[in-house]
Amino acid sequence: MSLSSPHPANVDSAASEQALLERRARLLGPTYRAFYRSPIHLVRGSGVWLYDAQGRKYLDAYNNVASVGHCHPRVVEALSGQAATLNTHTRYLSEIILDYAERLLGTLPPRLGHAMFTCTGSEANDLAIRIAQHSTGNTGVIITDFAYHGATIATAQLSPAAVGAAGVPARHRAVAAPDTFRDGGRAAHDFARNVAAAIEDMRAQNIRPAALLLDSAFSSDGIFFPDASVMRDAADHVRKAGGIVIADEVQSGFGRLGQGMWGFANYGLAPDIVTMGKPIGDGHPMGAVIVRPQLVSSFGSNTGYFNTFGGNPVAAAVGIAVLDVIEGEGLIENARTVGAYTGELLAALQSRHGMVADVRHNGLYFGVELMAEDEATAAAKTSSVVEAMREDGVLISSCGPRGNVLKIRPPLPFARDNAEQLAEALDRALSNW
Repeated sequence: MSLSSPHPANVDSAASEQALLERRARLLGPTYRAFYRSPIHLVRGSGVWLYDAQGRKYLDAYNNVASVGHCHPRVVEALSGQAATLNTHTRYLSEIILDYAERLLGTLPPRLGHAMFTCTGSEANDLAIRIAQHSTGNTGVIITDFAYHGATIATAQLSPAAVGAAGVPARHRAVAAPDTFRDGGRAAHDFARNVAAAIEDMRAQNIRPAALLLDSAFSSDGIFFPDASVMRDAADHVRKAGGIVIADEVQSGFGRLGQGMWGFANYGLAPDIVTMGKPIGDGHPMGAVIVRPQLVSSFGSNTGYFNTFGGNPVAAAVGIAVLDVIEGEGLIENARTVGAYTGELLAALQSRHGMVADVRHNGLYFGVELMAEDEATAAAKTSSVVEAMREDGVLISSCGPRGNVLKIRPPLPFARDNAEQLAEALDRALSNW
């Protein structure tokens, strides 16, 4: 079989999922975890659909990586065409990386004048932290208390969702996420005040803040969209203390929230650095750091930056194609309108199912918080709902420190009939309780 040919479903369908799991464990070790109690053996994707080895299709209502749809023909064509022409690194001159940088920078505020390319969002956040610490001369970073910002040493230490509160070094501070639901939204109301308190606590320990690092959708914290003024006040506190603001757009960027290209714009924030990953390449491994030029003038001359694969011509071609598709197919407007319709369908489930405590969304990003008699039961029921929907052919996940928030984040071409299928499947899953 040619390596460029699609893997035919009937070849692998004879191998049981259990055999694949055993092989996976033997070859990849214990750190890789599969989704769902009965992991899905996927062999193909197209648009908002994924297909398993038996030919069953699943509605993908979770995948932010394939942002413009699985295997979008325009992206595939751009990737394969450039791969057949040239792929090398940025120490040679190349027009296409400059074309891409120009296009990408054109979607952002003018004060953000330089683009630096990586291969992942983790790398992007790692580089952003290095720049922040170098440019400010400070060391501390403020994050939310169940954030996820990456898998490098530096970013894992800023990801309590992955390493726990004990894994966050003493020079950093984790503050309560701006939870807009619990306690009448008190945490959201107090968010800026909590950031100011964290700065004061740092100062008492002779630590100064280098940055406030925020995911614009608070994705791992439970998916929240707080009041814009609170977010701006938090940013002001950090800047007055000598730090900068980093907007992590890995999950909320590229039109996901339906109000424009970038999540931070929803709050009227003017970040000093913006980081990108996942949806930037529609599945191709890419990331980027967009930065105010003043922040990297010294960093560039004293430290420098080079990434063998970051910003390579194939990645640049893919990045341009993704922007073309977002603009040409009106995907931001689609996120807004279909997102609003989906939100209405999900909100209607609250009156039918008592365990649906809150539905929050912005564009095509949804958090559905489920409640029960205690937190452990709520988490168990949330997991069961996710599993039931997988059996019903709809893929979602969960998030939040209590594990009781359904995380729904479909590719941007999601349509009204897809929204209806999602809501009907969730209705059936909730009816089991």
